[in-house]
Amino acid sequence: MINTLQEKVYIKMNKCVLLFQNDLNKIRTNHVTPSLLDNIYIDYYGTSTPLNQLSSITIENFNTLKITLFDISIKEIVEKSIINSKLGLNPISSDSFIRVPIPKLTESRRQELIKIIRNDTENARIVIRNIRREANDYIKILLKKKEITQDVEKEAKQNIQKNTNLFIKRINSILETKEKELLTI
Repeated sequence: MINTLQEKVYIKMNKCVLLFQNDLNKIRTNHVTPSLLDNIYIDYYGTSTPLNQLSSITIENFNTLKITLFDISIKEIVEKSIINSKLGLNPISSDSFIRVPIPKLTESRRQELIKIIRNDTENARIVIRNIRREANDYIKILLKKKEITQDVEKEAKQNIQKNTNLFIKRINSILETKEKELLTI
């Protein structure tokens, strides 16, 4: 029972870290990546569809993304969606594809992005701590019902705390890496 709880806690914390990593990968640094456009959705025949499902997004050169649409009729909608996104990008349309030049980050924009990722980091830490708190509350309930002993309770709480520390260290490491990426030119 306690082992199952600890496994569930580990899995939940790991998912939290993976989601955090995924979210940070979408924040643009000096590296051009197709994932920059992952949060852009297009109204395609009444359905909100991710751009990456309606096109092929590739890196054309060190600062340009190339979007090859599967359905050319939505080109204008895609351009408007990119312009209206909060990414500050201006697409350039040509025959059968759209080029998206990625401008260099300004120092003030870098500082804004650092504030955003620090806020995201703190939110991820809070989620990890909430998972720990829920598990500890469940352990207390088991102890009150006399389904476990005090020794088992103490050991389980220590293991959950070790996992909490481990995952918070991972989150901090991811933050450090992303900050370095943002600060290097």
